[in-house]
Order: sequence, then C-alpha cells, then structure tokens
Amino acid sequence: MTSKTTTATEALNMLNQGAPLCGASAIFEIKDNGDWYYRGGKLPLKFSKLFASILHRVEGQYYLITPVEKLKVEVITEALVMVDYDAKLSGSFALISSIGTEHELASFDGFIVTDDKIVLQLERGVVAKLNRACFYRFINEFIA
Repeated sequence: MTSKTTTATEALNMLNQGAPLCGASAIFEIKDNGDWYYRGGKLPLKFSKLFASILHRVEGQYYLITPVEKLKVEVITEALVMVDYDAKLSGSFALISSIGTEHELASFDGFIVTDDKIVLQLERGVVAKLNRACFYRFINEFIA
C-alpha cells in the first residue's frame, strides 16, 4: 500500500472545493503594525481576532476562507505581530499576537532571524513577526 503525502495547498483545495473567490481585489488589509482594515476602516479587535481564525496563506497570497467563499486579504508585511512569547521546557513556544490570538510553535527552529526582524510561520501558512520588544528579548535570550 502506498501513502500519498498531501501538501498544504492541496489540503486547502480539498477542504474548500467549490468555495469561490469573491472578487479579484482585496477588501481586507493588514497593516505593518498588525491592525486590520475593512474597506479602509479599522476593524474592532474582536472582529480582527475572529477573522484571523480563518486566515490562510496559499502560494504567498492571503485569504479568509470559509466553506462557501474566499476573500482576498492584502498583507503589507507579515499577517500577525507577536507581542509576547513563552519558551516551554519541551522546546516549544507559546505566542500571543497583538490582536489576542494564541499560537504555538513546535521548536526554536521555527524562528527565522534576520538583521532587522524575526519571522515565523504559523498554522495555515500564516507568517508572523515578533514586535520590537520581543525581538530584542529573543536576541538576548537565545542569540547573544
């Protein structure tokens, strides 16, 4: 018996078969500081947090995906800004974003450190970055 490995894109396509893209242009935008906007107006935090739960990154493009539709999202740099993290004894990391979403990263290897930022890939392909305070804390704890 052969086993077939399913890529993230294939899994999303199977999950959302028949879910049409609603419009070619993005009506949601996520700014560099993590703020969410809908048609130019800033979204309340509770809506940003809700929409983040259905945010997916597929082949470099962000979408809000439900079983019945897909909406394009314009992301200026990274989709989420992490404002706190906790390194667990197991080697994993618990993270909290600026909009209050909670995430887990399996290991230190999930962090990509550059000269000016630290980014990480989360569930559903979403890319996040550490805010300035977390960046310096991370450098002091793990790099320096």
